Amino acid sequence: MRADLEIIQKWIKPGSRVLDLGCGDGSLLAYLRDNKHTIGIGLEIDNQKIDACLHKGIDVIQQDLNKGLGNFETHSFDTVLLTQTLQAVHYPDLLVEEMLRIGKNCIVTFPNFGNWKSRAYIAFKGRMPVSDFMPYQWYDTPNIHFCTVRDFDDFCRAKNIDVITRTVVDNKHRDSAIIRAFPNLLSEIAIYHFARGHQGGK
Repeated sequence: MRADLEIIQKWIKPGSRVLDLGCGDGSLLAYLRDNKHTIGIGLEIDNQKIDACLHKGIDVIQQDLNKGLGNFETHSFDTVLLTQTLQAVHYPDLLVEEMLRIGKNCIVTFPNFGNWKSRAYIAFKGRMPVSDFMPYQWYDTPNIHFCTVRDFDDFCRAKNIDVITRTVVDNKHRDSAIIRAFPNLLSEIAIYHFARGHQGGK
């Protein structure tokens, strides 16, 4: 299982209902089902990944996240997941709002574009960063909304979203005191566990 998913699974309660947006090959849902007895559904658009989900016995729906989640009832899941996809959707703010409507709590992971490596790459090379972690040219990248840890913190405050837990790690998903001290500068991946604030969104 991917290292970020190993972190995420610790936040999901046994026997809970889980919706995984952009579930890939269904590995996380299969792990949660087998080890935490969760009831899970995945959304995925790629046919090959859907076939992989079905092979694992995962309930999966072919659905484009950019078209909304209106087919799901309010509070129909305990946890809604969105891993490494937030920066690639057309309207990330609306998708987060829908996640909060559907789930009692939510988990999101995304690459931190405020990392010092990205800043240095642009400063010294004058080009958009290309690396093992972000191996795309500017013209073929799936990432259309570049987000930093500070951006997402500000977004949560503006939308009255309660951050339950925030984990910031390097590209090998290693945690350290210095990364926690300077999350916007040093972290490469941000992992947020959050829920709706008591007063509702603005």
